[in-house]
Amino acid sequence: MSFYAFLPLASGISALGLGIFVFFSNKQAILNRLFFLFTFCVSIWLLGTFLMFISLTDEQRIFWDRIGYLGVVLIPITLYHFGIVFTDRKTQKALLYAGYALSALFLLTSQTNLFVDGLYSYEWGYHTQARSFHSLFLVFFVFYVSLFALNIYRHSLLAKGLDQTRTRYVLLFAAMIPLGAFAFLPAYGINLPPFSYLAGVGGTLILAYAILKYQLMEIKVFLTEMLVAIIVFLLLLQFFTAQSAFEYSWKGGLLVAFLAAGYLLIKNIMNEIKQREELERTYAKLKELDQAKSEFISIASHQLRTPLTAIKGYISMILEGSYGTLNGTQEGPMKSVFESNERLIRLVNDLLNISRIESGRIDMKWEKKNIEDVIKGVIEEIGIKAQEKKLKLVFEKPEEPIPQVNLDEEKIRNVLLNILDNAIRYTKKGKITIRAYQKQKQEDSQKNGGVVVEVKDTGDGMTQEELSHLFESFSRGGAGTRVSTEGAGLGLYIAKQFMKLHNGKIWAESQGKGEGSTFFIELPLAV
Repeated sequence: MSFYAFLPLASGISALGLGIFVFFSNKQAILNRLFFLFTFCVSIWLLGTFLMFISLTDEQRIFWDRIGYLGVVLIPITLYHFGIVFTDRKTQKALLYAGYALSALFLLTSQTNLFVDGLYSYEWGYHTQARSFHSLFLVFFVFYVSLFALNIYRHSLLAKGLDQTRTRYVLLFAAMIPLGAFAFLPAYGINLPPFSYLAGVGGTLILAYAILKYQLMEIKVFLTEMLVAIIVFLLLLQFFTAQSAFEYSWKGGLLVAFLAAGYLLIKNIMNEIKQREELERTYAKLKELDQAKSEFISIASHQLRTPLTAIKGYISMILEGSYGTLNGTQEGPMKSVFESNERLIRLVNDLLNISRIESGRIDMKWEKKNIEDVIKGVIEEIGIKAQEKKLKLVFEKPEEPIPQVNLDEEKIRNVLLNILDNAIRYTKKGKITIRAYQKQKQEDSQKNGGVVVEVKDTGDGMTQEELSHLFESFSRGGAGTRVSTEGAGLGLYIAKQFMKLHNGKIWAESQGKGEGSTFFIELPLAV
């Protein structure tokens, strides 16, 4: 008996194993059920062919080949049905019903001399000879398999994302069908290439992968099971070919030991998949909660900003005397109310910025600007705070003109205001120095260097631990919690996100407690 005779056996077992695995991965899915039905038909064909090859008489060979045809005649219609469900083509039900009716006819005639009769022998196998109904079936086979391929091709033109990837695998499977169709050649007296039966396992493997594309980890289980099954099959062959009691014992022991090891291996992988799935579900839930949190912050911030703006307007009018002159005891509390309202407005704006950043809804208004003009505007806005604390706010103008940078002025002002506000708040005495300069071109920096703004203060300074968490959301240094309780720890986090949007950088340096801090921002030059 030729080695090639075992090819249908290996392919049939593999196809059936794939079908069972896909079926039990999701028994409720009609796609998985149809795939199992298709692979069951393929396995009947291949196993019937194997039994024909190993039979000893012509009568037995004809009998087993006809049994194989019980699977063959159902292959085109089950494949077509699979394609209709896969592509969701509900308009082709009439063709589907007609296909099943014709399949029933061929199923009955396949066991008679009207379908096949006689035997053709070739180099490494046998096949029954085709008769009239076999030729009619061949037309039926080509028609429905072509419809299947056409439906998949049309679907591939419209499919997107992961569905498109799965469809490409099914198209690859459709391209392999002619390889399996070579199995009809001996029925017409033409020798069959020995590799044709491999199309059964190759095609079903591709189709199974397409079905399970949403659950790729299950492929890992399948491949492990297949490997274990192949090794068990080989060990069984070794066991049944043993020549002595000693050989039976050690081969049987090896088989039992491997079965135990294979079971543990598959079990561990399945546990790993369950843990992975649990993590994915938890991650999806966290994403939903995070999305809900962002939406809540956005809605709440919008709702808060309107009344706060109105409060600010009325307090400003009261302080300006629009509703009468305030006496000495009233003016102080009203100024405190105004400042508290201002802090609330800044907090609401920060929350809105975070919501927009996390949802990707930040609008950028790009323009070429001189960074010196931006710095001067920020100093004018915040300079009064430095005067109130009797701090010197010094802007050291660059000796040489600085090239323009491409920026969103509002967002860079926000970054500088946050840095300077922190410098003023956490500096008890001394000065705050602002410098701007063009960074020299370096091999590891931007192509033409960049513009750097440096803000140095004589404040409390920071430890290395505080520096490492400085730009995280809701994070404040030790000095921040001791000196001021007003901040929420959002300003520098937002500043970092704004700098990322500019393809720039922001960082801070400090020699330690009592040594002050220096903040840097770097922006690329305009091109």
